[in-house]
Formats: sequence, structure tokens, C-alpha cells
Amino acid sequence: MIQNLHHYNTSIFWTGNIGTGTNAYNTYERSHILQITGKKDLECSSDPAFNGDAGKHNPEELLLASVSSCHMLWYLHLCSVAGIVVLSYEDKATGIMQEDADGSGRFVSIHLSPNILIADKTKVEQAVGLHHSANKKCFIANSLNFPVTHSAAIKITH
Repeated sequence: MIQNLHHYNTSIFWTGNIGTGTNAYNTYERSHILQITGKKDLECSSDPAFNGDAGKHNPEELLLASVSSCHMLWYLHLCSVAGIVVLSYEDKATGIMQEDADGSGRFVSIHLSPNILIADKTKVEQAVGLHHSANKKCFIANSLNFPVTHSAAIKITH
């Protein structure tokens, strides 16, 4: 049963026309601006493997960041509700995208590797277990057609 619908809007503006439009594959830049009302613009491009600018965000990285961020936000929420005091959280996420012979492709997996510092050593096991719950609740992970896995490292303050 659907309880709430949330609507999101973004705007993309291609800025890569260097004078001749897309008259040939190598004659235009993949640069574009991602705009979200009320927020700072993001300069984007394609991955350098696809003639993009390595200094700009690309869609593949943004997907990976979205999954990592969503998981973290759910995890922090669940810890807060469970009485687990999280003092720091860092994640080094990795994703694998498979490119097909025709140039199409898809992500086949994402792996999250969060390192978390908590305040209470008696809550370590519970803190580890909440990653499974966070993964099940993550809006972004639930929207994907490939696995999102995680291996968390929990540390305590001394």
C-alpha cells in the first residue's frame, strides 16, 4: 500500500557544444551542469573512458554516491532509534559496471565498506546487524536491479 509519494526535480544543461554541436563523436564535450533548485550546481561530464572530463562528476559516480549516502542515512537513523551512539561514519564504496560489445551496459554490483566509531562496546553486535536493516530500507538500493552488499567495520572509543 502506497502511503506517501515524494517528487524530485532536477535540471540538466549541456555545456559541451564547442562550436560544431555533435557533428562527430570526438567534436563535442560531455560537460553539463546539474541543477537542483536552491542548491549549488554540480559540474558533470561522462566518465573519462567515454571521452569525459575526469575533473567533473559523472553519472556512474553519482549513482554510487547515492547508494552510499542513502545507506548511511538509514543506518544513522536506525542506530539513533536503537540507542547506539555513532561518533563517526566513513564509507569507501565501490561499484562494478559491465560494458557490452554494443556500448550499452549496466551496473552489476555495489559494495559498501563503512567504518563506524560507536561509543558503547556492548552495542557492537547490534551495530553490525543494523547494516542489514539499513540495506533493506534504503530507497536507492531498493530501486536497483543488482545486489548492494556491505562489510562494515565497527570500532569503539577507548
